[in-house]
Amino acid sequence: MNHQRRYIILAAPSGSGKTTVAKYILQNYPQVQFSISSTTRSIRQNEVDGKDYYFLTREQFLEKIEKQEVVEYEEIYGNYYGTMKDELQRLEQNNIIILFDIDVLGALNLSKIFLTSAVLLYIAPPSLEVLEQRLRLRSTETEEQIQKRLSRAKMELTFQNQFDYVVVNDSLEQTLSKVKEIIEKEFSFQ
Repeated sequence: MNHQRRYIILAAPSGSGKTTVAKYILQNYPQVQFSISSTTRSIRQNEVDGKDYYFLTREQFLEKIEKQEVVEYEEIYGNYYGTMKDELQRLEQNNIIILFDIDVLGALNLSKIFLTSAVLLYIAPPSLEVLEQRLRLRSTETEEQIQKRLSRAKMELTFQNQFDYVVVNDSLEQTLSKVKEIIEKEFSFQ
C-alpha cells in the first residue's frame, strides 16, 4: 500500500452512480472504510442513521459549524451536508484508507486539506440527457427537485478537470473495471 495515499474522494453529480461505485469499493477492498457524512435532509426509505448518513437537525448542524466541528460542508437544495471532525478522527486512528462519497465542491474542499494524500475520482454521466433519465427512474424526487439537480449537475460538470481521474459511467461494468484499475494503481492493492 502506498502510505502517502490515505483518502479516496469520490464525487459526481446526483444520479451519476457515485453511491454504486462507493459500495463496490467498500465490498472489494477491506482496507477501505467509509466516512459517514452528516446531513440535515430527511432520511429516505431504506437509509439507516449512522450508516448512510448521520441525520441531524438544521440547528444541530449549525451548532457544529459554529463550534468548528466540521471539516467541510455545503448547503445543497436547502439542506446541509458535511464531514464532521469527530468522524474523520475516528477513522484516522486506524491504518486504513478512508473513502468519501461527497458532492463535487465538498470534494474540492477536502482536496485542499489532504493535498497529495488523496485521490480525487469524478464519476461523470455520459450526458445530461442520460442523467435526467436516471434521476427520473429513481422516482425519489419531484419535478422541481429533478430540475434543481440537473441545474446543479451542469455547474458540477465544469469542475471535473480538477480531479485526478474522470470516469464516464456509461456502462456500470466498464466503470467498475476502470475504478478497480485506478484504486489498485494508486494504492498498490493486489
